[in-house]
Amino acid sequence: MSVTFIALEILWTRIFSAEFFYTFAFLILSLAILGLGLGGLSIRFFRKLNNSSLIWLYLTLSGILALIGPALVLRLDLNFTHLFSSGWMLLKFILTIVILSSSFFWGGMALTLLFKLENKKISTLYMADLIGAGLGVVIAVVLMNTIQTQRTTLLICLPVLLAALIQAPKWWRTVPAVLSLIVLFLLPQAETLIHKERKERFPVIFSQWDAMANIKVAKAGDDFYYCIIDNAAHAPTFQFDGDLDKPDSLKRVSGYPLKYLIGRTDSCTFLSLGAGGGADVLNALYEGATEIHAVEVVPYLNYMMTDGFLKDFTGNMYHNKRVKVVTEDGRAYVRQFRNKFDIIYSGSTNTFAALASGSFALAENYLFTREAFEDYYRAMSDSGIMLLDHQFYIPRLVNDAIDAMKKLNVPNPARHLAVYDFPGRGRMVMLMSKQPMEKATWENALYDLSSENYPQFRIVYPSPDSIKNNLINQIVENGWRTAQENSATDLSPSTDNRPFAAQMGMWKNFHVSELETVQPWEFKGFPLAKLLITIILLVIGLLIIPINLIPFLKKGEKLNVRGWLYFFLIGIAFMTVEVILIQKYTLFIGSSSYAFMTILFSLLLASGIGSFFSSRFASTTPFLGIIAWIVLDVLLFGFLTEKLVLLPISGRILVTMVLILPLGFFMGMPFPKGTLRVGSLVDWGFAVNGAASVLGSTAIMLVAFNYGYRVALVTGAFAYFLAMLLMRSERVWIKE
Repeated sequence: MSVTFIALEILWTRIFSAEFFYTFAFLILSLAILGLGLGGLSIRFFRKLNNSSLIWLYLTLSGILALIGPALVLRLDLNFTHLFSSGWMLLKFILTIVILSSSFFWGGMALTLLFKLENKKISTLYMADLIGAGLGVVIAVVLMNTIQTQRTTLLICLPVLLAALIQAPKWWRTVPAVLSLIVLFLLPQAETLIHKERKERFPVIFSQWDAMANIKVAKAGDDFYYCIIDNAAHAPTFQFDGDLDKPDSLKRVSGYPLKYLIGRTDSCTFLSLGAGGGADVLNALYEGATEIHAVEVVPYLNYMMTDGFLKDFTGNMYHNKRVKVVTEDGRAYVRQFRNKFDIIYSGSTNTFAALASGSFALAENYLFTREAFEDYYRAMSDSGIMLLDHQFYIPRLVNDAIDAMKKLNVPNPARHLAVYDFPGRGRMVMLMSKQPMEKATWENALYDLSSENYPQFRIVYPSPDSIKNNLINQIVENGWRTAQENSATDLSPSTDNRPFAAQMGMWKNFHVSELETVQPWEFKGFPLAKLLITIILLVIGLLIIPINLIPFLKKGEKLNVRGWLYFFLIGIAFMTVEVILIQKYTLFIGSSSYAFMTILFSLLLASGIGSFFSSRFASTTPFLGIIAWIVLDVLLFGFLTEKLVLLPISGRILVTMVLILPLGFFMGMPFPKGTLRVGSLVDWGFAVNGAASVLGSTAIMLVAFNYGYRVALVTGAFAYFLAMLLMRSERVWIKE
């Protein structure tokens, strides 16, 4: 069961965050845990459902809904931007919630009933649940990377159908058996079944969907393709015949002119952060860069350029002896160098594709934090310059760059910056130099700063007197706090402890009248992420938690307040720690996909083992172990991982597992220990735990937005501390 359930969370998050946008990241997590918990509550409410002979039926229904759920939702044509302006769209959204939570609901009934009937064996059962979930993480990611996401989504229904087959009476076994055959029959049609119709600007001539990205190649012309990542980002790719000496008039390039910047040095070492479809690399080759590092975090993009679909189209460019192809997170890669690069080029590296990444995230990244700019500054040669453009982050990033140089004791950081505005492109460009920037550099770096070009290209820092009150100039000269008054978006610094560059919305910009025109991003200051989390919290607080209080009104044996609060607290605590660790260790590992798999697998595997051995430990020992390890993580492990960043990614993964496994071992003990106290009332405890898990996984992001990861982890530790006090009490948790 658990292999299927955890894999569905991963797969559905990947699918729907790419097809609908990143708002689905938290929605799928919430629906999954909520569905499991409500299934458990149904076992408590309706005694006739407490029948072991029905487990196979619950599992079969779960498998059927898991099979048809994605296809149904994708055909509803849900549009989040119309959610508050169209009653029909709101109805579609509610139907989506029902469809996607139903599989988890029936699965929750089966799982809870097993826990209830065999509550004295809870340590072993909970171990199987957690280890199965850990294996499900690995299976889902491996299958996505080998047979693609759509086929994996169908195939992952087989484990729960196999569980139904094991539990079914003799003749009823034909039902899950036939359904399993149907799954196998449908596999060749997976890409057609799990597909959202959309009008593409250009015809799509190639597609690939793995654990990292949904990649499409669209043909914009005979010599010009677009690589579309997660239906959000567009990376240009130009046809190249291998001739680098052709006249400038025949060269097709994208991005910004590099002739002046590359020509400043006799031998230019060029770093492309987010090389995408190779346009920046081709630009650097044309202008004579002698060493080019093409860094891209999406593995299949690099594969297409080196050996796959785009190899011949781009003239085998990535096999040029001057090009070094690197599949790595840009931040993880740049930290390996000191005084190396003459140019660090970041052309919209963090785009909507990052927002669509999903999986327990709300677009946090470590490319644009204060510490990231420290790394960029160190990695630049003595004459190095970083060029960074973005649609809407630049005001915040200027602040981060200044803070970084101040921390590095760079005198007068403002002299190392120049910022340009491209109104026609809807973008801004920031230059950060290792040495104080000379006037000739910022005047000649890109385009001619003339009055004729002013409508399309202008410098805003160092600013002419005529526009000295622009936002960038205010940030540089007076600091972000002063400039914040005139800014609709959040300008506060992003750090590795609070890396939410994309969360720019502020509550002061929330107006009910704007709900009808809300867009799935925050560059105008509308607090979409905070609003989404608040809505989930309101639903949990006003609907789900009261439902979990109803059994108090029923006659017969029931939990008392202590028992109810215990399961509530450990639910909040477990998900708080899990979600924050996934985000926190992404910085160390680099790839968000690898970090997600490593943390979740390690935590669940160790928790399963901890559950098995839970009876051998005193009641408070697991909680003390958890709290102590979290304190170590907050105070010590950050310094340790900082010293080990030069390890290869396999080494970083291994170190992360070593740091997570002891914590997971103890985190697997509170639930079975609580179950042994409440016996058959575990169905209610499981439901309360599920509701609290949703509450914890969402509310903790508000804590992280405002106070950072360290405070968020301490919050999780405090919840475990309160649960320990309840466990330590000798008072019973059951009343008549």
